[in-house]
Amino acid sequence: MHDYLKGIDRITSKYTTPLNPLLFKKMPLWQEVIKRLMDVFISLFAIIILIPAFIFTAIGVKMSSSGPILYKQKRIGRYGKPFNMVKFRTMYVDAEGDIPQLSTKNDIRITPFGMFIRKVRLDEIPQFFTVFIGKMSLVGPRPERKYYIDQIIDRVPHYQMLHKVKPGITSWGQVKYGYAENVDQMIERLKYDMLYIENMSIAIDVKILVYTILIVLQGRGR
Repeated sequence: MHDYLKGIDRITSKYTTPLNPLLFKKMPLWQEVIKRLMDVFISLFAIIILIPAFIFTAIGVKMSSSGPILYKQKRIGRYGKPFNMVKFRTMYVDAEGDIPQLSTKNDIRITPFGMFIRKVRLDEIPQFFTVFIGKMSLVGPRPERKYYIDQIIDRVPHYQMLHKVKPGITSWGQVKYGYAENVDQMIERLKYDMLYIENMSIAIDVKILVYTILIVLQGRGR
């Protein structure tokens, strides 16, 4: 196995595109148990300690624009099963229309308050409930909508390997690449998530969580 995240960084330069077939190495059972325990206890702790932030964000969303406080969206999870990903609403109601659209930098569909909570990741707080019930994990590939997955698979069939694991609130792709604004960028980010699932371990998950906390504290989210 590569030297954890430093190892992933080193081998990333070897892959100019994410088209290189990588092997999925399942975590040992004892690590899977620890990963699930981490998901349960950390998400429960986060839900409790972030109650003030939850109330603040809920009030802010409600005051910033008309519409529901929470936003549900169908995403594809482990084994290709759809689930509802719940976040605080950051856009104006009916901002997307009939055709799915990814958010972009300075997206006019995002409310001013929505821009703020995205930057500090407060919009992600409701996902801790999804982690607690087992639909997501703290760390795992970013879940996408079927509309975009179909386009990605047409070009990169092994994207389906990501569905062997639970999607996560944060990921190595999110840390190293960030949010994708189009399918090309999703494919570019894919190489980081493929490297993650080839090297999955508790140690890597902990380091990704630490990096994510630093990003949040520095306000580098989007």
